[in-house]
Amino acid sequence: MKKHLISRLGYLGVALSILCTGCANSDSDNGGAAEKQNVSIGVAQIVDHTSLNMIRDAFKEEMIALGYPESGMDFQNASNDVSNLNSIMQKFNGDNKDIIVAIATPTAQAAANYASERPVVFSAVSDPIKAGLLTSMDKPDKGITGTSDEIQVDQILDLALAIHPDLKTLGFLYNPGEANSVSNLEKVKAYCEEKNIALIESAVTGISDVQTNAQVLLTKVDAVFVPNDNTVASAMSALAAEARKAKVPVYVGADSMVIDGGFATVGIDYAQLGRETARMTDAILSGKKPEELPVAVFKTDLKIYINEKVIQELGITLPDDIKNSEQLQLIQ
Repeated sequence: MKKHLISRLGYLGVALSILCTGCANSDSDNGGAAEKQNVSIGVAQIVDHTSLNMIRDAFKEEMIALGYPESGMDFQNASNDVSNLNSIMQKFNGDNKDIIVAIATPTAQAAANYASERPVVFSAVSDPIKAGLLTSMDKPDKGITGTSDEIQVDQILDLALAIHPDLKTLGFLYNPGEANSVSNLEKVKAYCEEKNIALIESAVTGISDVQTNAQVLLTKVDAVFVPNDNTVASAMSALAAEARKAKVPVYVGADSMVIDGGFATVGIDYAQLGRETARMTDAILSGKKPEELPVAVFKTDLKIYINEKVIQELGITLPDDIKNSEQLQLIQ
């Protein structure tokens, strides 16, 4: 059995190793070094939470490895306020940034208003087409492209059924104002209908609603599923605490949400998403147009992320095929 114990320090170590490797590469690439020193990049995220911070930090480290100075990157956080996002994008545009990097769906939607004036690269947008950012994943057509963290809903819920074969009622906690969450809700509905699982929805409008709604929802369900919803992810620790009290597992849409106390997911490493976002940004700054870069969707090389502490606290026994899987990554 191959197990990988992951911690926040582990992610930091990976980021640092990437930085060191990249520095050697950038030293040998002197052709565009001078131009890279003068590039101005606007980077924004909707809110501060582990998933988005992992993307941001990996993006920054990779950009530095590619030869761009940190001083040329302007990082902004909207504090989960869409009006702040609009102000940030207006400022980026007024400052004549060479490119805008938008982390998460709401941020990308705000940045898209300026895609006709300067290129936009998004990161962690689950469904770029339904979010109105483009009409083709293969040939982006609105001056914007990027990376998608499309959730493999079927694989996550297959995992839930494998671990809890008697699962009859599933809770879905989300913010209906987030396009990515609405898109994933439709997938969850289809799955539950096919598997004859009752689905109970619980909608939140802000971070302060998460704990209260969770307390009610957890009394009615066998398990909870949370997509990569920025509102819920921002209050993941509160949700996780309530779930432990209720002895109910919470399946989530991102590895970082497992780090923050969720039980399990099947998905990608969000640091990988940040690095690919940086490489696409570099390609555009080096002369490529957004329409020449298909949206990068991470569907392969997925891992099973399970929180080891939650396993112990909930008294869950993993089936042997999962316990012995090469895909399994236990998070401390």
